[in-house]
Amino acid sequence: MGNYVEDAKQLLRLVGGKENIAAVSHCMTRMRFALVNPAKADVKAIEAMKVVKGSFTQSGQFQVIIGNTVADFYNDFVKEAGIEGVSKDAVKQAAKKNQNVLQRIITALAEIFAPLIPAIITGGLILGFRNCIDSLYLFENGTKTLCDISQFWAGIDSFLWLIGEAVFHMLPVGICWSVTKKMGTTEMLGIVLGLTLVSGQLLNAYSVAVTALADIPKWDFGSFKVNMIGYQGQVIPAILAAFTLVYLEKFFRKITPQVISMIVVPFCSLLLSVMAAHFILGPIGWKIGAFISSIVFAGITGTFKIVFGAIFGIVYAPLVITGLHHMSNAIDLQLIADYEGTMLWPMIALSNIAQGSAVLGMIWLQRKDQEAQEVNIPACISCYLGVTEPAIFGVNLKRGFPFVCGMIASSIAAIVSVATGTTANAIGVGGLPGILSIQPKFMPSFAICMVIAGSVAFLLTVIVGKKRLQEDNEKNTIESTEAAAYADQSMVINSMDSTIKEKEIKQTMPRLTAFLSGKAIPLKEVGDGVFSEGIMGDGMAIIPENEILYAPIDAEIAVLMPESRHACGLKLNNGMEVLLHIGIDTVSMNGDGFEYLIQEGQKVCAGTPLIKFDREKIKAAGHPDVTVCIITDEGNAKDIQFHTGMTVEEKETIIADFK
Repeated sequence: MGNYVEDAKQLLRLVGGKENIAAVSHCMTRMRFALVNPAKADVKAIEAMKVVKGSFTQSGQFQVIIGNTVADFYNDFVKEAGIEGVSKDAVKQAAKKNQNVLQRIITALAEIFAPLIPAIITGGLILGFRNCIDSLYLFENGTKTLCDISQFWAGIDSFLWLIGEAVFHMLPVGICWSVTKKMGTTEMLGIVLGLTLVSGQLLNAYSVAVTALADIPKWDFGSFKVNMIGYQGQVIPAILAAFTLVYLEKFFRKITPQVISMIVVPFCSLLLSVMAAHFILGPIGWKIGAFISSIVFAGITGTFKIVFGAIFGIVYAPLVITGLHHMSNAIDLQLIADYEGTMLWPMIALSNIAQGSAVLGMIWLQRKDQEAQEVNIPACISCYLGVTEPAIFGVNLKRGFPFVCGMIASSIAAIVSVATGTTANAIGVGGLPGILSIQPKFMPSFAICMVIAGSVAFLLTVIVGKKRLQEDNEKNTIESTEAAAYADQSMVINSMDSTIKEKEIKQTMPRLTAFLSGKAIPLKEVGDGVFSEGIMGDGMAIIPENEILYAPIDAEIAVLMPESRHACGLKLNNGMEVLLHIGIDTVSMNGDGFEYLIQEGQKVCAGTPLIKFDREKIKAAGHPDVTVCIITDEGNAKDIQFHTGMTVEEKETIIADFK
């Protein structure tokens, strides 16, 4: 049995049940749903789940942030839902009905690069490590690198380039493969197409700029010639060529008889796509990519580079929410290909650090709130390592001000980054490890930017947070004072009647009202070892005469039992936790005869209906229907007094009071 079975059952119910799920999958941190009717999902109740760090809708998908354990959660969820085998493609296809054209383009781009990210991250780490051993002049008075003084490390440096070159120079192979995989066509044909773009027979793309036009090799077809140029590191030519292959293959599959399909389809589609790639699409794609990268490069290095950095730094985190940030991968890679480095990636890594430091500020502000820390600390760590979603959706957006503080800090750090020309050799390594991808000469400036992003975000969050929390406390105090004043006024008005006056005084004290009508008895008379002996806490019980369980006090629904539905847990503002349990051993009824009228995370008032139950079914199953109320955690409450040995009326009779 998995660790998340109960949570999975609860989430299944809150998203509208199995019938409301068109498809479901997961990524590194999120459950991704394509819902038949998104309106059926109870977002507030879902976000109130302890295991959930946040939720949002993006690209037609309802996404629930779980964190780094999402794979385990997903496994339990699909087993409980009975929908094993649902793929990410099924989710994306089902969600497309709610997407516009731009969203579909962005989604497609994200899906192309997603499978390549592990390799890109690995390549970035390797290039970062090579930076440290072959470009940092740390020895012999700053005149030599580690590779200069050690043949061993020189050999390591040379060997590691084998992987670095495979990742970044041979990127078109991965892109072509990913496109064919995404579109459901023959992946091996995509690989072959990619290999023709980076073949050793061609002039390497990185050598084109330093090669005279007359020296560029050509295919001579008599009436015309075509340059034999490779597309190492090029993104757009590879994407155009791959999609051409995909649609040619689909076209030939459609018109070719099945008996000769195995010969005709791959031959015609691959041959024509390779010709199109080198004769038409490659040169066009190269120019488009160069145009885009030149515009971005001009913005980063031009007269208004400070403005560009400020804007990019402040908008990148909101772009993560919309999913548009996936475009930056293609632009970064194109900048690396054209300018031997990218100034965008350092700003992205700084945005990660800023949002993580905003969470660190919340950790400091909520250092006494253990429940909040269970979300804050993992979110902060993952953000510092480059995975921002748990921090953004699970912490910063919920409060609002930490997200804005992170944006401001990111903007300031980005200004310094572009002002100093901080450039990265590779992408994929975000957050604090992002310094490994920075060109050695810019590592000091990036370190300064890291300090700026981290310290500004932390300080702003703490300063603003203290004010916000103080305002919340003052608001609560005012409300409490007004309530007390109202109660005092009531007592004065009724001062002529001492009996009424005493009753009014009691009503101003915190108390629990009867959650059922019936006979109130002490726990020792319940006849259950666990409850009767007070193992779970002090309390009382009611032998019911009605069949609806009511809230005894204003509280939040903290715990539900989705499968059995026979109990619920409440949490009060003072930290007190109350368990209401219908019947003895009724968990074995598996929910038959019980119906929840509330949802986990819901705020309820005293007298709110909680559970509807069938007393006859409980008795027929051989169980007592006595219902217990247990104080499982006293919180800040003192002098709790229970009143038993009497007949009580639901929502009226006081069964306990405390200070």
